[in-house]
Amino acid sequence: MPKMVISGAGKGICLIWAVIMMLHVFSVESNAQTGPSLEGCPVFPIDNIWNTPVTDLPLASNSSAFINTIGPSRGLHPDFGAGTWNGGPIGIPFNVVDASAPNVNVSFDYADESDPGPYPIPLDALIEGGSQSTGDRHVLVLDRASCLLYELFSAYPQPDGSWQAGSGAVFDLNSNELRPSGWTSADAAGLPILPGLVRYDEVAAGEIRHALRFTAPQTRSDYVWPARHQASSLTGAGIPPMGQRFRLKADFDMSSFSEPVRVILQAMKTYGLILADNGSAWYLSGVPDPRWDDDMLVSELARVKGSDFEAVDASGLMVDPDSGLANQGTDAGGGSTGGGETGGSSSSSGDGGGGGCFISILGH
Repeated sequence: MPKMVISGAGKGICLIWAVIMMLHVFSVESNAQTGPSLEGCPVFPIDNIWNTPVTDLPLASNSSAFINTIGPSRGLHPDFGAGTWNGGPIGIPFNVVDASAPNVNVSFDYADESDPGPYPIPLDALIEGGSQSTGDRHVLVLDRASCLLYELFSAYPQPDGSWQAGSGAVFDLNSNELRPSGWTSADAAGLPILPGLVRYDEVAAGEIRHALRFTAPQTRSDYVWPARHQASSLTGAGIPPMGQRFRLKADFDMSSFSEPVRVILQAMKTYGLILADNGSAWYLSGVPDPRWDDDMLVSELARVKGSDFEAVDASGLMVDPDSGLANQGTDAGGGSTGGGETGGSSSSSGDGGGGGCFISILGH
C-alpha cells in the first residue's frame, strides 16, 4: 500500500494536492495492470503476446533487410476510416452478439484447418467490404456472453441460412492458447484479427494497449511465434516471415502529429506491429467508424516511412511455442502518449502547482 509524506506551509492545500497525486498513481497502476477489453470481455489476458510491450526487445538480425523488402520509403496507410470505398465500409468491421444469438452452420474450403461450426453469425452480419464485396470478406463475431471470438475468411451467406467460408477460427479471449502449429485462421498468419485492429474508442480514450496488425506485399514461406501459418513460396532470408514483430523507433518525433495519430504512433512504439497477411506495404488495419477523420489519418500517417521502423526479436518473450503467454520479465513496462512511471516513488514540490508543498508517495 503506498505511503504518503506531506510537508509545507499550507497543510490544507498540500492535502488537496496529495489526494490528486494519489488518484493519479492509482489510475496509472490500474491501467498498467489491465489489458485491452471490448464489450466486457478481455481481449486476451494482459500477459498475452498481443498485449506485451516490446520497447526493450533486441533488434532482429535481419531488421534492415526486412525493412528494405517491405519498402523503406513507403509511408504508412490506414486501411480503415469513415464512409465507404467501392460501396463498402473502409476497414474490417466486427459484430457483437449475446447468448440469444442463433447458431448457424458453416462449411469451409479449408475444413482441415478450420474450427467447425456452428457460429453465432447474425442475420445482418457486417462483412468486410460490404455484402457485395469480392475481397477478403472477413466476418468477425464477438460473443460477449462467452467471450469467444469467431472469425471467418471469404464468408458468404447461403439461401438456406448457412454460410460458406474459406476458413474459420474460434478464439477464447480469456485464454492464451494458440492454434495448432501449421494451421491458418481467418488470417494468413493463423492469428486472430480483431485484437490487432485500431479502434476509434481506444484512440479517443488516449491509449492503445496492444500490438497492431499490418500487411506487406512479400512474406517468407515461414512463420515465427506467435504466428502459426505461412502463405508464400518465397524463401529469401531478407523477406519477413508471418508473425514478425516491428516497432516504431523510440526516437521518432511525434510532436507535430495530431493527438489521435500520436496515440496510434505511441502504440507502435510500445507494442509494435505484427505482420499478419500478404497485402499492400505498411497497410495498417482498423475498424470502420464514421468518427474517423480520413484526411487527417491518410496525410499524417503517410509521413511515417518504413525506414522509421525496426524489426525486433520477440523470441525471448516466448514461454511455450504453443501458447501466446509472454514472458513479462523481458519488458513488462507500459506506455502512453503521456508517459508515466509505476514504480519507486513520486514527489511534488515548489510553487508551480503544489502551493509550496512537498509530497512524496512511497512504495508504489
